[in-house]
Amino acid sequence: ISGTAALHLALKIINISARDVVMIQSFTFCGTTNPVSYLDAEIVFIDSEEDTWNMCPIALQNALEEYKHKSVKAIMPVHLYGMPAKMNEIQNIANQYGVPIIEDAAEALGSHYKSQKCGTFGEMAALSFNGNKIITTSGGGALVSKNKNYIDQALFLATQARDKAPHYQHSQVGYNYRMSNIVAGIGRGQMKIVDERVAQRRANNKRYHEFFADVDGITFQTEPGPDYFSNYWLTAILIDPQLTEGLTREDVKVALDSENIESRPLWKPMHMQPLHEGAKFYGTGVCEELFEKGLCLPSGSNLTEEQFDRIFTTLKKIFNK
Repeated sequence: ISGTAALHLALKIINISARDVVMIQSFTFCGTTNPVSYLDAEIVFIDSEEDTWNMCPIALQNALEEYKHKSVKAIMPVHLYGMPAKMNEIQNIANQYGVPIIEDAAEALGSHYKSQKCGTFGEMAALSFNGNKIITTSGGGALVSKNKNYIDQALFLATQARDKAPHYQHSQVGYNYRMSNIVAGIGRGQMKIVDERVAQRRANNKRYHEFFADVDGITFQTEPGPDYFSNYWLTAILIDPQLTEGLTREDVKVALDSENIESRPLWKPMHMQPLHEGAKFYGTGVCEELFEKGLCLPSGSNLTEEQFDRIFTTLKKIFNK
């Protein structure tokens, strides 16, 4: 299984099909959106807000109001880079229109909002244990829910939908989304050190904050207040050329690349992707600006002092610090 497969199962369980509508945060990876496309449902993209970079409640409200006479079957917020979305506001709006929430918490294991863990707000949620996540099973993921019936359905569908019979009998299409016992054992062992891994990522974020404290034009994706606790899976910054003497996100990325230091632009919003040309988008373009200015810095849990020295030495040259 993977985080993408978990979302696919969640959508199948609530009977998403063609002609249904799913509202999704545009600022995300295609693993969030592809499962909706598998089912031929319509995707309506929702902009981000500036505080967390996640689903904008105002844009969501506007979209739901316009679509209230259509079959809107799910809302899918994402906890981007581990930052909790504004779940209270999103939940209140979802309840107002009677639409269930499926969380993409793939990047947010260990994060919480108002002391409630990300992935426990919606009807169901997806986690990812991909090779670059807080804990990893090399590849893999999980579907989580408080609803036992949903979990039972997920297990049935994920194991080829084999009916209860002494022989192999199938009355509906299933999927080979099983996780092997070996892979699951690797994941279970790492669950014991989730807090340690989160602490390492948060320590990385703090070091970058300290480095950039006196550099104009650099802002961070950061917790808006005490209700938010991010695992800071990735440390992400915005680079404003108007305040950095013309230095752009791409300039910084190229300079880091030249020293064999990997950095990446933020996710390209899904409504800007060729795959979703013509899809409806609600918002003011916040996520487009984030993409234009944003960069993910090296954030691995196992970054060494020597590696940080290389990173900061290069950044000092870039920013004439």
